Amino acid sequence: MYAFTLEQPKTLADAKTLASAGAQALAGGQTLIASMKQRLMRPENLVDLGGVAELRGVKVDGQTLVVGAMTCHQDVANHADVRKLIPGLADLANGIGDRQVRARGTMGGSVANNDPAACYPSAVLGLGATVVTDRRQIAADDFFQGLYTTALEPGELITAIRFPIPTKAAYAKFRQPASRFALVGVFVAQTAGGVRVAVTGTGNGVFRHAGLEAALGKSFTPDAVKDVAIDASDISSDLHASAAYRAHLIKVQTQAAVRQANG
Repeated sequence: MYAFTLEQPKTLADAKTLASAGAQALAGGQTLIASMKQRLMRPENLVDLGGVAELRGVKVDGQTLVVGAMTCHQDVANHADVRKLIPGLADLANGIGDRQVRARGTMGGSVANNDPAACYPSAVLGLGATVVTDRRQIAADDFFQGLYTTALEPGELITAIRFPIPTKAAYAKFRQPASRFALVGVFVAQTAGGVRVAVTGTGNGVFRHAGLEAALGKSFTPDAVKDVAIDASDISSDLHASAAYRAHLIKVQTQAAVRQANG
């Protein structure tokens, strides 16, 4: 490691001031600390958000489930309101990494990082959620912009994510055995605005699949997607899986998620 300053504010106002002045936000540290150890990132100033109580917790606001950015994965997985209203989100959180990761990693940190194989972005996009920051509200369809890239501006902090409560929703992923990231993960949801399908783990970042959404909009059943074409041309191919195999897994995981959503 190398020398850096660490600020530990107790209020969102103080955290905003520090972040606006150029300090790098530190959430659960599951990505940032590892990157710093490998010298992939070398921030001179860190602002630890762990002490900002107003960034943690889950609440119900009408037909919306609001999750604070600093709520750890295990708290999302265990929360009674999440399990009752969006069980697919609770199950997703419970399948991230291992116990240590779930105890430290946070929803806001994962979403802000936008790893192309992370699970939470698929839930945010699949449910048509809204990312709330200290400056504005950003629709999920506008938030994710590609590999480790989001609509966040320098110094902007995620404070919460607002999830519309769906009729049905579920997530299914094929795990990369070592990292437990999604080799392919699919989040499906029946929402007031129609069916949404978000895919993660296949390349440049999370995305919606129009063909799967159209098929499931007609019939929300596993069989409905069996004839949907999955284009492998933009899907990544590596030592873990070929593009063709990942394309096949998209359909398989979509069918599994629909089965889960239908109970």
